[in-house]
Amino acid sequence: MKTKVFFMGTPDFAAASLKALIEDSGIEVVGAFTQPDKPVGRKQILEAPPVKKLCLEHNIPVWQPKKLRDGTALDIIKECAPDLIAVVAYGRILPDDILAYPRLGSINIHGSLLPKYRGAAPIQWAVINGERETGVTAMFMASELDAGDMIAEKRTEILPGETAGELFERLAPIGAELLTETVHALAAGTATRVPQDHKKATFAPPLTKEQAKIDFSDPAQSIVSKVLGLNPWPVAEFELNGQRIKAYCAEVSAESAKKPTVTKKGLLMPAGEGTVLFTEIQAPGGKRMRAADYFRGHPLC
Repeated sequence: MKTKVFFMGTPDFAAASLKALIEDSGIEVVGAFTQPDKPVGRKQILEAPPVKKLCLEHNIPVWQPKKLRDGTALDIIKECAPDLIAVVAYGRILPDDILAYPRLGSINIHGSLLPKYRGAAPIQWAVINGERETGVTAMFMASELDAGDMIAEKRTEILPGETAGELFERLAPIGAELLTETVHALAAGTATRVPQDHKKATFAPPLTKEQAKIDFSDPAQSIVSKVLGLNPWPVAEFELNGQRIKAYCAEVSAESAKKPTVTKKGLLMPAGEGTVLFTEIQAPGGKRMRAADYFRGHPLC
């Protein structure tokens, strides 16, 4: 007998988990919630989120409720009669009556090794803070954000030079695999339940454009970690010759520089401790490109 799952999620990271559920012969996705369509691009054309697109491809009923606490969302879930609710990067806090409805509970796949990095941007902050390891955690959902009992986790190394965007892509299938394993463990009654150590909790708040500015009084390694963690959004930036330069990739350089210096590898900038080599940048009105290539046509004054 298949385990009936109601899915809630929005971006590509969530769509990977939904796809894994759809492809599992022991699981039936009976419905889904996702965020409303959003305007995209210069023409601000409404575009459906990845989870909605996937649901439509597979004829899975999908809703985009603007409210979750007026009883309407709960009524939809009751009509679908799921055994379990699975949430992956939905972007909304669920009320207690929804969390409590399924007989097997409501679970979440979170992009960190809890209790570290609770919140909206765990993958980005792990990179920004220079962590060497991260992973995904399956947990029972609770009223407090990302504070529920843990079921299982999968770990992975953060690779040297890896951006937050690249780490997202690696963690998505890992999270998908963990979700299907967790659904089967819950259905079989073999899932473990371990309370989090709340004293060890750290938080990963949403990123903002205000965080993008690079402070060159910081150590070089901190600047590099920030550049990698803010790629692909909001993208780190700094001023050079009166221009605002976006920085997509950087590394700590063994070379030293007392002022901005162009080499065959890119742009060297002195930091509070050490030197940063910017290898991929974007100038105002230009395209993202190798820093060395850009400065061949735009020499420093």
